[in-house]
Amino acid sequence: MRVTFVGSGDAFGSGGRFHTCIHVQSRRSRFLVDCGASSLIALKRMEIDRSGIETVFVTHFHGDHFGGIPYFLLDAQFFSGRTNALTIAGPEGLPSWFERVMETTFAGSSRAERAFEVRLIEIEPGTRAQINGIDVEAARVRHGEPDGPFLAYRFTVDEKVIAYTGDTEWVDDLIDIGCDSDLLIAEAYFYEKRVPLHLSFAILAEKLPLIAPKRLILTHMSDDMLGRLGRIDHETARDGLMVEV
Repeated sequence: MRVTFVGSGDAFGSGGRFHTCIHVQSRRSRFLVDCGASSLIALKRMEIDRSGIETVFVTHFHGDHFGGIPYFLLDAQFFSGRTNALTIAGPEGLPSWFERVMETTFAGSSRAERAFEVRLIEIEPGTRAQINGIDVEAARVRHGEPDGPFLAYRFTVDEKVIAYTGDTEWVDDLIDIGCDSDLLIAEAYFYEKRVPLHLSFAILAEKLPLIAPKRLILTHMSDDMLGRLGRIDHETARDGLMVEV
């Protein structure tokens, strides 16, 4: 299974990086985790087959994670010639947020006729689901007020487990999400500064023995974190990084 960091940046383009977008290609499926505002540009730059992507899992509805959905859909509608169904899965409220982001970006686009079906699936935290051959577990995390909805994910596919914290301050549910995973992708927004609603590398390093992933890759890093990469022993993401799991 191949995991590609199409975009590894934060909301503000720190380090000149694209917004969050992770592409997973397994024997059974191809899917995205998040699709930030600049993701279509990054997908095209990497020459990734957009029509082959069956599912987009959304952690939350901030623009750097969800704002690329309209561009992805309209590109599929007008340029890539997509005919196969696309599933978008995310937190509760997804249908209303989908309409909102489409209409804000291009008025009328949420109701446009397409040659392919768009399926919207709300994922309830604390539950398990199977979506297009992918076993998915979700946990509620804390990245804003009120409590979201913001999700962390645990994906099981090809007998491998990929976990992703999404954007969040530390919550104990991250232990179960990432426990003994083959790959944990974790936000590390600051190096040691502790702020509400985001993970710092310091708190993640402190809690990491409780999670015990087989492999860890840090992502969604601010300039503060990017300037200290030489002090970090763990792997860090960059745009275009491909890893085999």
